Amino acid sequence: MNGRKILKNKYYLYLTEFFAGMSVMAVELGASRLLAPYFSSSQIVWTIIIGTIMIAMALGNVWGGKSADRNPDPDKLYGRILISAVWIAAIPFLGKYIILGISGLLILTVNQNFLIWAAFLACMVIFVFPLFLLGTVTPSLVKYTVDSLDDSGRIVGTLGAFNTIGSIIGTFVPTFVTIPAVGTAITFLLFAGILLALGLVYFISAGFGSSKKKRALCAGSLLCYLLCFGLGAGSRFAFWENGLLFEGESIYNYLQVKDEGDRVILSTNVLFGVQSILMKEDSLTGMYYDYALAAPVMGGLAEKDGGASVLVLGMGTGTFAGQCRRYFGDVTVEGVEIDRKITDLAERYFALPEDIEVVTYDGRAYLNAVKEKYDVIMVDAYQDITIPFQMSSVEFFTLVKEHLKEDGVMVVNMNMHTEKEGNINQYLSDTIAEVFPHVYTVNVPATTNRELFAFTEDSLLETFPERVEALQDEELRALMARAEENMIPYEAGGYLLTDDKAPVELLGMRVIDELISDEIGYYKNIFKEQGISGLLQSY
Repeated sequence: MNGRKILKNKYYLYLTEFFAGMSVMAVELGASRLLAPYFSSSQIVWTIIIGTIMIAMALGNVWGGKSADRNPDPDKLYGRILISAVWIAAIPFLGKYIILGISGLLILTVNQNFLIWAAFLACMVIFVFPLFLLGTVTPSLVKYTVDSLDDSGRIVGTLGAFNTIGSIIGTFVPTFVTIPAVGTAITFLLFAGILLALGLVYFISAGFGSSKKKRALCAGSLLCYLLCFGLGAGSRFAFWENGLLFEGESIYNYLQVKDEGDRVILSTNVLFGVQSILMKEDSLTGMYYDYALAAPVMGGLAEKDGGASVLVLGMGTGTFAGQCRRYFGDVTVEGVEIDRKITDLAERYFALPEDIEVVTYDGRAYLNAVKEKYDVIMVDAYQDITIPFQMSSVEFFTLVKEHLKEDGVMVVNMNMHTEKEGNINQYLSDTIAEVFPHVYTVNVPATTNRELFAFTEDSLLETFPERVEALQDEELRALMARAEENMIPYEAGGYLLTDDKAPVELLGMRVIDELISDEIGYYKNIFKEQGISGLLQSY
């Protein structure tokens, strides 16, 4: 049997199992980062990734076992490993085009569960084939290593242990080392290179003999890998964007900083979305941050002569913190931001004042760790359907209330606003109303954002008009007058989120489907009536 020389002591088989397990987990974690800028990193997307990979591995196990029984030749296995290496290496370059292509087709044909279908089909096309091939490793290795029933249990157990240890390392290394240090693209290429080396060492050590097919397979795999490396190493998620100030990744996010002339923006989405903004002329942003300033006005921060304190949960690059300093004087501002790299960008590109303390922590965990009380607490941790369930429950808002002063105000930025019954914002609002006796909301014009204000002191809304009139900045005073005019008391229903039950991803997905349906309806009608040619002419 070809290739038995290198496998004689079985150590190379154990190494193969080890690196196969490592690569499967690395690809799974890389898949989450590849999909996150397009589909979010919610529990829904993770479920799709894990489910798809399990399907691929299960099919690979079945087919690999049958194949090894029919033809127990290690050349077949290591040939499959080479092919999987090349496919994985191609993902950084081709993956984003596949995702955008599938999304473009589905957005015209699917009316419900767009995110689920798009993420599922993208996973199927991109990841099933290489992981199917890697799924054949274990049953094939069992065939090659078990010589008799006397030691079959020990050998199979050893193979399983090597696979598990490799999987453990393949879980931690991408998350804490390669993705933050060199990015998702290089992570795919790195682990593809390990698989490529595994296959090449086998064939070179075994000797090619007179087989031109083996030589061609090895040479072709190496050339394809080098080509993919050249095309994918510098691959960018937003490949159509030019002149970005920064594009990179952290443990938690894809990050993009863009200079738009009068402003600098941070986005954690490839296609759209603004998470933080710096106005170069120190003006209002024209976004939800402006309406959120009603909280410090309502809480009378300008009257407290520097003794006021603000806590921002979901600091971003400090947009709200900077505005509080600009309009309300020397207030103490603390920020909590789970992503340290965002804080670094705030200091580099967004002029975050050095004396504003930003703690790298989860917002709820921070509240559990401190005893201070604040005049204003802003909750700005909701990003599309990526809503941390632990910061959306009755228990969380109770914790926020405990950290507010008697006349303190909580402001919550809720995006994806819709009037549909049982939507995510209704759940959040009802949950907050379960904790706070006074809840008011105001919609931000020309956006899908809604600002919610909650407090316990019943006189705050009564004194709001005179505090608006006392504002020195004319632009802010006019905006606050509009906010006051459009602010309405919230009538609570029975939709509650608790630590035990908070299906925020599913609720958010429903809103995304509705928004997509509304935005794309016009183009869908053109596509149905006139086809692709009519759609192209409409642009």
